[in-house]
Amino acid sequence: MAHINLLPWREARRKEQQKEFLVFLLFGAALAAVLVFFVHIQVNGMIDYQKARNKYLQNEIKILDKRIAEIKELEKTKAALLERMRIIEELQASRPGVVHLFDELVLSLPEGLYLETVSQKGNQLLIEGKAESNARVSAYMRRLDASPWFKDSRLSIIKSQGDKKGTVETKSFKLTVTQTSPKAETEKKGG
Repeated sequence: MAHINLLPWREARRKEQQKEFLVFLLFGAALAAVLVFFVHIQVNGMIDYQKARNKYLQNEIKILDKRIAEIKELEKTKAALLERMRIIEELQASRPGVVHLFDELVLSLPEGLYLETVSQKGNQLLIEGKAESNARVSAYMRRLDASPWFKDSRLSIIKSQGDKKGTVETKSFKLTVTQTSPKAETEKKGG
């Protein structure tokens, strides 16, 4: 028995094990390739799904941006309309103011005083006229201040003028007064 040679059997067994190893290696590589392929498909599917979601969100954002622009345009239009309404309301409220202005100017005139010009800039009135005395100008200013349609009368100029004979002396005056309305005054006091 000592003369039996086991080398060919060992050699055959080694070759068989190498074949099995190569088969398992190829099978493992094929399995790994299949797994990588399926993972690749899965990841690409997830990426495509996320891209579709992103595109949907971008489209919705564009739609909302258009709506926001429309809303801003509507707000501008609303503000312009409100401003027009406010101006119209102010004009309608000030409509009777002109009548009251002239009515109060006439009613507050003392005897011996007459007006030559009345000009208005904003709510300031510049009144120029002539009076027989300084006391009449003072009385006129007090009456203007007592009126609910005027306030803050200020005398700018008062000068004496005589005729050619020097017998009649008149006082030429300029004064400014602020026009107001009783409604505005009561709102200021109440608010």
